[in-house]
Amino acid sequence: MERPIDVPTHLPLFVITTWLLAMLPGAGQAFMIRQTLEGGSRLARAAIAGNATGLVVWSTAAAAGLSAVLLADPAAYTVVRVAGGLVLVVLGISTLRSARGANDASGECRERGRTGWWGAYAAGLGTSLGNPKAGVFAVSVLPQFVTADGPVMVTSVLLGVVWALVNACWYLLFTWAVGRGRAFVSGPLVRRWLNIVTGVVLLALGAAVAGGV
Repeated sequence: MERPIDVPTHLPLFVITTWLLAMLPGAGQAFMIRQTLEGGSRLARAAIAGNATGLVVWSTAAAAGLSAVLLADPAAYTVVRVAGGLVLVVLGISTLRSARGANDASGECRERGRTGWWGAYAAGLGTSLGNPKAGVFAVSVLPQFVTADGPVMVTSVLLGVVWALVNACWYLLFTWAVGRGRAFVSGPLVRRWLNIVTGVVLLALGAAVAGGV
């Protein structure tokens, strides 16, 4: 059996790998765009914190063997996959509904008031936990960076924390860039179409995740 990669030697490779994976377009980026435009930087940071928490949960579950069991059980995996898809579908519908009221500034304020920090955090957490690809990474890729010379559980969790921090750093940079361009997208027409595109992308990704595509 091939010996796992030594963490002290290959930690930079792990960071680079997780950074490149975070940069891949997908549900996470579409969700962060929505959160930044609808709630501003404060709620975007809350969503990022929720997403990071979900990655730590996935890595901890992988270390405990729970995610391996989950992915090995077709019924359990289907439940997680469908739940994750539904989370994205709900976010997509919400984004499309907000596009209808893009011309109503007061409606936007009311929407922000209803969401709140914890609501954004929960949405980020749900998006992360409902992403089966995160579970696959935690089970198949992360263990390859765990050294056999030490506590496997602790090392796996620490790598999960690094994974979460790398993702958080990328999303902070990403949402900052989206926020900087907010003046351009704040016009009613541009904002409306951006919400429509983001909503459709979230719906499509949700359907793909739920359908196992």
